Amino acid sequence: MAIVFILVTEPYLNGRDKVGCSYQGGRFVFANMNKNNLKEAVIRRLKADHALLLQAAKKAHEAATDEENIPDNKYETLALEASYIAQGQANRAQEIALAVQAFETMTLQSFDQESEIRLSALVELEDVAGEKKWVFLVPASGGLGIVFEGQEIILITPASPLGRGLLHCSCGDLIEVADREYEILNID
Repeated sequence: MAIVFILVTEPYLNGRDKVGCSYQGGRFVFANMNKNNLKEAVIRRLKADHALLLQAAKKAHEAATDEENIPDNKYETLALEASYIAQGQANRAQEIALAVQAFETMTLQSFDQESEIRLSALVELEDVAGEKKWVFLVPASGGLGIVFEGQEIILITPASPLGRGLLHCSCGDLIEVADREYEILNID
């Protein structure tokens, strides 16, 4: 029976080891990560980053307006520099607040191995060197990495080169982005 199992699975897996899958009804069923929990983990991370940035902006604002930092001459720029930092941190906090809003309103789609990739797809990729990675196609906060259920997941947006390359592809497709080729192994 084990030999039959290997013979049946080998064409589907193309020699890859898939952890967390089972063979049911003549096809593989992959252990899905709970995307609702992933979405909530991202929101928690963004809210924590937002709170930290607001606190840092407040401290920088206090430094910019502190009486001890009033310049005595044109070369003393501590207050001016602190005001630039406070403004930058406040702007970034606003971007994160908008990202939280986008995640809270994002509808999670269901995918199977034949589905085309679109927003809210969790995708496993493998490059030609055999390195695998998971990406989550989301509306905001592209580039943010999060460890979820022991797996590092990179958030990407449809506007990114990788996001554009993945849109409307399916499991088994090959894509090339920035001179790197990836195979789509799994879609959840």
